[in-house]
Amino acid sequence: MNLNLTLLAQIVVFFILAWFTMKFVWPPVVKALDERAKKVADGLAAAERGKQDLELATKRSADALRAGKEKSAEVLGQAEKRAAQIIEEAKAEARVEADRVIASAKVEIEQESLRAKEGLRDQVAALAVAGAEKILRREIDAKAHAQLLSAIQQDL
Repeated sequence: MNLNLTLLAQIVVFFILAWFTMKFVWPPVVKALDERAKKVADGLAAAERGKQDLELATKRSADALRAGKEKSAEVLGQAEKRAAQIIEEAKAEARVEADRVIASAKVEIEQESLRAKEGLRDQVAALAVAGAEKILRREIDAKAHAQLLSAIQQDL
């Protein structure tokens, strides 16, 4: 065996192997690497879009939270106004009811006063009749009449 022939055979086999690798093995490997690089690039782009979407969502949620707080403050203000209005209505109704009770009490007092006056008139009439009866039982005397009338006045 000749060393040159072995070296030449190894060179030929090397070139055939290099050609075979470049023709059949290398394109699928390069294609797989390109696809992998594309997937990585797409993943990075998606991550960047996700980051932007997250920032946008954060801003929107902050805006929604602020709007919700403003709306709740507005509703709370309206509720406080309504509560004050209900209190004022209740006060007005209480005043009306108090006025009605006072008017009713005044009418009742007036009726009691009229009953008392009527009772006094009945008593005065009874006293007058009693006085007249006493006068008629005695003899007719001006001095006695005057004394009886003054006594009746004192009773009234």
